[in-house]
Amino acid sequence: MEPESKKELQSPASSFVMSSETMWESTPRQPESTSLSWSPRKSLRSLTVFTDYCQFGYPTRSLRAGFQELPPLPEPQTLRLRPASLRTQDISHLLARVFRNLYTAQVIGDDLSDSLIKARGSEDARHEEFLDQLQQARAIYKKRLDDVAMLEKHITQARARDIAETEHATKQGRLHVVEAPVKLPPVKTVFRWCIDNELMQKHHLISTEDYYNDPLPFCPAPKRSPTPMYSKMTFSCEKRFTHKSDLERKAEEHCRKLVEFDDLEYTTDSLRSVSKTKGKTKVTIKVRTEKASTPANKKWMEHLQVPQRALDRRLLARMQNRNHYLKNPRFFPPNTPHGGKSLIVPSRKPERRGSLSAKPEWSCTDAPVFLAKPAVGFFTDYEIGPVYEMVIALQNTTSTSRYLRVLPPSSPYFALGLGMFPGKGGMVAPGMTCQYIVQFIPDCLGDFDDFILVETQSPHTLVIPLQARRPPPVLTLSPVLDCGHCLIGGVKITKFICKNVGFSVGKFCIMAQKSWPPPSFRAVATTGFVEQPPFGIMPSVFELAPGYAVLLEVLFLPTGLGKAEETFVIVCDNCQTKEVVVVGTGQLVALDLIYVSGGKSEPEPGELKDLTAQYFIRFEPENVQSIARKQLIIRNATHVELAFHWQIMKPNLQPLMPGETHSLDSIKCHPDRETAFSIIPEKGILQAHSDHEFILSFSPYELKCFHSVLQMVLEAVPEPLSSGAENLGDYSYSVDDVIVLEIEVKGLAEPFQVLLEPYALIIPGESYVGITVKKDFKMWNNSKSPIRYMWGKVSDCHIVEVTPCTGVIEPNEVEDFELNLTGGVPGPTIQDLECEIKDSPCPVVLHIEATFKGPVVVIDVPALQFGLLRLGKKASISIQVRNISQLSAVWHLKESPGCLAERHEDASSLDIDPFCGQLPPLGECRVTITLEASHCQRLQTVLELEVENGPWSYLPVYAEVQQPHVYLQNSHVEFSNLYLGVPAKSKTMLINGTLLPTRFHWGKLLGAQAALCKMTVSPKRGLLGPSEELQLNLELTAHTEETLTDLVLPCHVSGMEEPLALGISGKPLGLQVTITISVVESGGSAVSASQEELRLDFGSKVPLRTPVIRQIILTNCSPIHTPFSLTFVYFGSPQDSLDNKTSVPDVPPALLKSAHIQEHMAKKERLDFVESLLSHRKGAAFFPHISQGKLGAYQQLSINITGCANMWGEYWDELLCTVGNLPVTVIPVYMAVVGCPISTLRNTCYSVAPFQKEPITRFGTQISGGDTVTRSLRLFNSSHCDIRLDWETYIPEEKEDQLLELLVFYGPPFPLRDQDGNEIVYPETSEASLPGSPCPSNVSVSSHTVPSLGSRSGGTRVEEQIISVILQGHDGVPSSHIYQISPKQVVIPAGDYRTIHISFTPTVLAPGVMHKVGYTGYALGFMSLDKETDRQIPGRMQRLQGFAVGPLRLDLNGHVRHAQLHAELDNSGYLEFWCQASDLIPQNPCCGVLSEWLTVRHLKLTNTTEILYYFRAQVSRPFLVSQGGADWDNRASHQCEEEMASTAQQLEIHPQENMLVDVSFSLSLELLSYQKLSDDQMLPGVAIQESEDGERKMVFTQNLLLGFTNQTVQEVPLRAFVALPALQLSTSWVDFGTCFVNQQYTREIYLMNLSSCLSYWTVLMGQEEPAREDHAFGVSPGSGLLNARVTNAPPTSTPLLVFFNPKSSVLYESTLVVEGVLSEKPCVLRLRGQGSYDERYVKFHQF
Repeated sequence: MEPESKKELQSPASSFVMSSETMWESTPRQPESTSLSWSPRKSLRSLTVFTDYCQFGYPTRSLRAGFQELPPLPEPQTLRLRPASLRTQDISHLLARVFRNLYTAQVIGDDLSDSLIKARGSEDARHEEFLDQLQQARAIYKKRLDDVAMLEKHITQARARDIAETEHATKQGRLHVVEAPVKLPPVKTVFRWCIDNELMQKHHLISTEDYYNDPLPFCPAPKRSPTPMYSKMTFSCEKRFTHKSDLERKAEEHCRKLVEFDDLEYTTDSLRSVSKTKGKTKVTIKVRTEKASTPANKKWMEHLQVPQRALDRRLLARMQNRNHYLKNPRFFPPNTPHGGKSLIVPSRKPERRGSLSAKPEWSCTDAPVFLAKPAVGFFTDYEIGPVYEMVIALQNTTSTSRYLRVLPPSSPYFALGLGMFPGKGGMVAPGMTCQYIVQFIPDCLGDFDDFILVETQSPHTLVIPLQARRPPPVLTLSPVLDCGHCLIGGVKITKFICKNVGFSVGKFCIMAQKSWPPPSFRAVATTGFVEQPPFGIMPSVFELAPGYAVLLEVLFLPTGLGKAEETFVIVCDNCQTKEVVVVGTGQLVALDLIYVSGGKSEPEPGELKDLTAQYFIRFEPENVQSIARKQLIIRNATHVELAFHWQIMKPNLQPLMPGETHSLDSIKCHPDRETAFSIIPEKGILQAHSDHEFILSFSPYELKCFHSVLQMVLEAVPEPLSSGAENLGDYSYSVDDVIVLEIEVKGLAEPFQVLLEPYALIIPGESYVGITVKKDFKMWNNSKSPIRYMWGKVSDCHIVEVTPCTGVIEPNEVEDFELNLTGGVPGPTIQDLECEIKDSPCPVVLHIEATFKGPVVVIDVPALQFGLLRLGKKASISIQVRNISQLSAVWHLKESPGCLAERHEDASSLDIDPFCGQLPPLGECRVTITLEASHCQRLQTVLELEVENGPWSYLPVYAEVQQPHVYLQNSHVEFSNLYLGVPAKSKTMLINGTLLPTRFHWGKLLGAQAALCKMTVSPKRGLLGPSEELQLNLELTAHTEETLTDLVLPCHVSGMEEPLALGISGKPLGLQVTITISVVESGGSAVSASQEELRLDFGSKVPLRTPVIRQIILTNCSPIHTPFSLTFVYFGSPQDSLDNKTSVPDVPPALLKSAHIQEHMAKKERLDFVESLLSHRKGAAFFPHISQGKLGAYQQLSINITGCANMWGEYWDELLCTVGNLPVTVIPVYMAVVGCPISTLRNTCYSVAPFQKEPITRFGTQISGGDTVTRSLRLFNSSHCDIRLDWETYIPEEKEDQLLELLVFYGPPFPLRDQDGNEIVYPETSEASLPGSPCPSNVSVSSHTVPSLGSRSGGTRVEEQIISVILQGHDGVPSSHIYQISPKQVVIPAGDYRTIHISFTPTVLAPGVMHKVGYTGYALGFMSLDKETDRQIPGRMQRLQGFAVGPLRLDLNGHVRHAQLHAELDNSGYLEFWCQASDLIPQNPCCGVLSEWLTVRHLKLTNTTEILYYFRAQVSRPFLVSQGGADWDNRASHQCEEEMASTAQQLEIHPQENMLVDVSFSLSLELLSYQKLSDDQMLPGVAIQESEDGERKMVFTQNLLLGFTNQTVQEVPLRAFVALPALQLSTSWVDFGTCFVNQQYTREIYLMNLSSCLSYWTVLMGQEEPAREDHAFGVSPGSGLLNARVTNAPPTSTPLLVFFNPKSSVLYESTLVVEGVLSEKPCVLRLRGQGSYDERYVKFHQF
């Protein structure tokens, strides 16, 4: 394959290098520069010049003209730019700069090269030479692409095999590894074994040997599966047959050697003669190229002078010419340089190189030497007895006389006579033939095959097949004749065509199987049917010539239900028989109604039902003369066609009580003549085993209920027969019609359902007289059938009609109608229009209501608004009066008299011009109305528009006449939130009581206290709109704390005589601040009631190094600004703690925005903040985030107070809060810290619990009883105090009866100890005189005391307790035999670390424990403080120690398990060995039986644990064991039976690795002798299995013992299966009967091998009775080799011919025994025969 992608990826320079190199190798040189090879340096220079010349055109001048005559080079290609990225792997710019045009120029692609090669044929020799070189370059290019593809495929497959093996090993390892603390690769990679290193090195690629320097393990390669014996060729077969591919390969190799020898012999010194030789083969060119390019001795070429080199070559050529002589062509194949020419295969001319039409290379071995005529010896139309002959001629097809040798056929049926040659000496001249006579002697009419081998000087052996064929008659009759199905009692005749498709005539006789074999054919031959109830076949005797056929009729008369099957035998005249099975099925009638459209119905409760009907179908109510249909599907469940017809009967209705049955007398059969039901089709044939569709119709003709019964009647149904008759003629046949299905149907007729939508038409509004009004409505047909309608018409006063007036409406459809109504007189009208429905007794009535009117005059405005008018003003408004009708209208407009009466006025104040007139149809008129404001009032009146003979209109009129009025909503304002010097604001409302706009402005503040206050009003002046309410903003600033009472603010309003007055009052207040503390524990913020209850509590269980935040809230209840400050007395921290910024890590800026870096910086910032707070080394710190500031008006300031500690204990302090000039507030502070400042991690994160969870110290899995394992652990102290740890180790224990434990100590629980663990006792002296402690740090005597439970933080030093009682929960028991810590007492300095050692001692497990046992423990480090100042500061700090403080807990985990290796066994759980007893038989049975045979298996042991194992492997015979890689010999020497076979050295297997141990099974004749032992004598571990098919196996079971260094043993089960040969004869008795004397009789029996083992057997003849010298019985063959039985195949067998030749008229009896050489169970055959001189027992030839 040549993918385009690979072609494009190839470098252009590489393509031209290959093509140019090939060109120069085949180009002739000058005589003076002749040499066997060229210098690589010269080749490169020449190559560069030639490539540059050939890139842009084809060479047209000879190279002999010199390079100075070359045309000028074209412009070089543009250099490629360097990539912008420094990390790119693209080096194209570098190649373009170095090689210039070689890299950047366009190469000759595939399309161009294909076009050049196809268009070749030019007379220019240079152009043809260039094309030849181009074609060679393309061939090399394709070969290299194929090599690359092959390498890629090989590496991919190797990688896939490596991954599959690794996954398999990993899965195997996971099955036995419960816990893997350290994740390591489970197995080593096998990639180095899957890759071909030689192939990689051959192509100059990196191989696994380049980076693997460890030595290869001494292990043999895995053996392939052995080839079964039955598939191997025997010795004689290998000598007689040779594969054609082998013969061709040998002939081609021989021919290639001759050609190479010939080419090398005639090769001259000049390369020019080589290039001119066009007829040389491809192999010769390749050899010459290799010899020219790779000289054998390069140093000789470099140092030999040119003259001396030429002289040596001339001497060599002279010597070769002397050795050149003519060779005998007889010993060479034809059409070769030294062989003769073939007379039938012409010599092939050499094809032009590079031609596309060149055929594949022709081999010299393809030319035949002799030709056989005929090519195949074929015999036909033979009989038993005669001898047939055929002449085969062998013709020499070469031009040289040749010898031949003919090998005769191997079978006894063919014989070869002496050859007849044309000359003497057995030599055949060219074109002459020799003849051989082949004889054929058949002993039966079967087929025979053989061949004759003709050996000549040709590498191919001529094979002449011999065949004998006599085709027997062949019938096309099926072995099973299926008569199909038939009703019981019926008769069915089926016809079958029987045709002879063979090539010979045959006579046939059909008989029942019970009559076979017949005493004579005349006794069974009949002229009619051959009967074997319930079947019969006719004709029974017939004769068929080739190509003729006969019609067989099979009669089937079933008597029972089910399948009937009988066997008949067809006997041919050549004694060949064929059994024919006749099959038929008897059935009863079976019909079923499987589907009814709409579903089957059920009768209503109490409804009468037909007494015999099987199904009930109810139709929905239908209209009269309508048709309803239902689909019925009836299934014919039988496989027989049934004729039927339907009949409709009246139902038999009779009420029955529950449990009562009807009588036959009550069943009446009366046809229903008045039925409304019908069914289609009424009659027909039900196809066999199929569904049939029927249409049941219901069409009522009157309104009533219809009830009928449909009956299906089957015609001509046979009656069942009894099965007692033995002959078919004894059966009686009768048929009758039968009712098989009754369906009760019921239907009801109903009237039509018609609905009008809407049912009444009420036309809204009024219509003009004479104008037609159209209205749409619908009529629904809700009936189940179409309806025909016809509408009536009204034309008395008004005209009423409907369109369309007649029509048809389908069921469930709707029809649209249009009503046309024309009014005659004004006023309302009511009409009822009737619609007649065909076949309906009642019509449909449509109710209609409408109103008609005369002319109408309207006004264009709904009301007349004069608006607001000042007193004494006048206003006018014009309106439009329009006639909107088609009639003239007379109108009159005036004020309503009723309105005038309400105002008590006689004349109207409105002036109307004009006030009356007449309007034409659709005419208009403008009317002007004027109002004069004479007094203040709110005018509301109505104008009436009167129209003659038409409706009146009314126009309301509105007007408002007013004068100005302004007032305040509140005349007095009181300021309630008034503070000293702080502006207070309030609001009031100024209201305009009229609709007239009014101006206002405010004056100055008036009163006795006006000088002490400042008043501002916004807005101070402005314009009030009509009825406007203006909100005024008042701002008052009081400079006195006196109550304000005498203040007034005036407001002047235009149009009003007196100003408005606003009264002002209020009481100024001072500064008010409250302090509260948020309580986090309660889930919210709770405020203390008074200053005495304020308490800042950080909690009683604050974790170490965890900031806890509380909030103090300062609330300014006044609008006065004031300063404040917060200060802690003792544990305060500097205020610059928040200013310490965390340094930014040295990472790229892009990474600073990542979530991981942001989270890391946040944690580091919190940690630096805590460290800054605790920098004063007091153990605890309190820090207010805002220590001072200014509190704004009404401001509520929440200040976070952070408390943290790096040492446990209780801490007390006071917080001083100063606000303005108020008294200082003292707030007590309390915090209780819990936790351990000691951790195994240096950078301890914030803990979220009082006890920090330390990592579990794991010791992995250790071997039972192994050495102690120790782990080193560093403990870091993050506090400012020296802490002493006293270690105790515990084992967890859960007891339901023990929940608490009581500890009693005399003296201190954890006293000071020296380095040896002894308690240090100091004299009773003062603390200053105590000597230094031998511990890592000096401790005082006070560290030995335990504070009492009732001690207080602020008290003096407590007295030392002598007896201490401690009650604590029970969790575990102290134990030091599994886990132990050293040293048990250690002092960890402040801010430093110390190292402790934890050891784990594996216990010894019980032998029965197979899984690994886990040991879980923990160590508690009780903390103590040796300095008094670290334990207590009165009033500020107190720290407990010992049991009163939570200890440091280290969880310990380890596992112990027995030494256990994972053995990769078979699926059965054993390492199984499969061998055969015949393995002891060599390929040549004449050499005897082997004494021993070894079967080797590789046992793969894998260490799935993390433990290094040392072990030895032991096993007893017949199993042997050795380390992987040892060589085995199958013919091992005998050893002692009780000898133990074990590995001599101790084996070592590393964790997570595997190794191979070779385990072998030794098979010997001694083991095979165990099969003769009885069950009670059988040795232990040996058993014999026998399957149902007779196959016997010996099973050897044993355990391979793996002994480990801890004296434990692992057992690996071994099991070996030895297949034993099992011989069996096809019969145990052969009786020849009575035979004629001196005439040989033969019986063929079969010897079968029931096992999968080869068997070498022999036949032993017993003593005959009577004992005579002339043996009457014989067998052939007497011995042989019986192949093994193939799995899931029948047993292999071989025929044995038993001969009986009586010599006298006596009874002969004898015994034949078949025995094997492998202790098989012998097979006994009893023989018997009677001799007689009666000639009727003479045996004649059978045809």
